[in-house]
Amino acid sequence: MKKIMVYFQKMTPEGYQEIEAEIKRLKKDRPRRIKILQEARSMGDLSENSEYTTAKQELGHLQSRLRYLDKQLKYAEIIEQKTDGTIDLGSEVELKFEDDDEAENYKIVGRMEADLAKNKVSFDSPLGQALMKQTAGAVVTVEAPAGSYQVKILAVK
Repeated sequence: MKKIMVYFQKMTPEGYQEIEAEIKRLKKDRPRRIKILQEARSMGDLSENSEYTTAKQELGHLQSRLRYLDKQLKYAEIIEQKTDGTIDLGSEVELKFEDDDEAENYKIVGRMEADLAKNKVSFDSPLGQALMKQTAGAVVTVEAPAGSYQVKILAVK
């Protein structure tokens, strides 16, 4: 008998809510996409109907995304932020990188939530791994694929 492994996806409560909001938005859009597909189908010969093909693909992508997001929620492990001053999932940190004079703020999040444009770093990224369980004042070495560098933790919020 084959053993199936189930891995829970760690995420913050905010990340869980973002996925719920995306599911709600996609479900709201589904009837419109179905109507577009029905209208394209009524145009006649389906073998040469690019509108039908496009509408069918777009509806398929929407359905696929919904299944993926539903699975993410099903296997979500929501981690509440700790308040003991150590960095963990959900912590906001103020950092100073060794080659930069400016301090930068980041939030430690789950894999699904990571977005560097919004300063959200995954807990299992090189930076996230180096920061986990640390406290303000610590200097950590980040082992990244492009080389190692040091970061000073100025504050944990």
